[in-house]
Amino acid sequence: MRAVVVRDFGGPEALVGIDTEIPEPGPGQVRIAVRAAGVNPVDVGVRTGGMVAAGFTWARPQTGIGWDVAGTVDAVGAGTRFAPGDRVIGLVSRLDLELGGYAEYVVLDEANVGRAPRAAGFAEAATLPLNGLTAAQGLDLLGLSAGDSLLVTGAAGGVGGFAVQLAVLRGLRVVASAGEGDAELVRALGADHFVPRGGQLADDVRRHVPGGVDGVFDAAVSGVAALEALRGGGAFVAVGLGADPVPRHGTRVANVWVRADGPRLTELAALADAGAVTLRVAATYPLSAAAQAHERLAAGSVRGRLVLVP
Repeated sequence: MRAVVVRDFGGPEALVGIDTEIPEPGPGQVRIAVRAAGVNPVDVGVRTGGMVAAGFTWARPQTGIGWDVAGTVDAVGAGTRFAPGDRVIGLVSRLDLELGGYAEYVVLDEANVGRAPRAAGFAEAATLPLNGLTAAQGLDLLGLSAGDSLLVTGAAGGVGGFAVQLAVLRGLRVVASAGEGDAELVRALGADHFVPRGGQLADDVRRHVPGGVDGVFDAAVSGVAALEALRGGGAFVAVGLGADPVPRHGTRVANVWVRADGPRLTELAALADAGAVTLRVAATYPLSAAAQAHERLAAGSVRGRLVLVP
């Protein structure tokens, strides 16, 4: 099979196409014939060696890349609930593998796999696992109740967009922060209020929610600027380890590092089928053009996810 890996950290040119053996599933595992693989900002950290520098993993001769996959089950190990032909989505949640989601086939533990949305194509389905789980698990950490107010930064992005929609489903009042040109988009996702990125974030938020919001979901890594929009005793969740600011004013601060959760993926897929969450694809590329996809990601202003199609 064909796969894309990293052998020497660097720019997009560090993404190397290789021929390798098709992996075999063991007990409790499934092999997925990958029809689409999401391209995420975290992939840049893998490609450049940022994950090694941050201590999340270690350098090795070959590193797999890619977290999100969508496709069909091709083979199964003993004791799994899936069968060949099932349409699935999955999360490659380990950083110490020689092969990741940028491949024609991938083997995952059953716990990392959920049913794919029935009404979406594979490219759309591949945008869901990493970003959808991060948003859902971050909202869990906040522990807010229906009627509470929430600021979502980076609300037009992959994680932030899901966070807005999932927060609305929980009955939260959402203030969305994004670029000036994204106001219509985030309102369509269900945000009650829009504030532009930059400027005086806390002051802008308090014009809509006097006294500050009950919670902050900081998908844009705004840090202290977003923390200041929080009322005393509120909750703050940062996306990614090391992105959480020092608590102040009696606030509770945590960060979310995504965990694989197959049943939760199936639930998110059902929400997509119901039209409650939106699957956004910015562009698709063949697997052989992974470097071009990374160049497009680096150019910025991508609304939705870039997707590789093996």
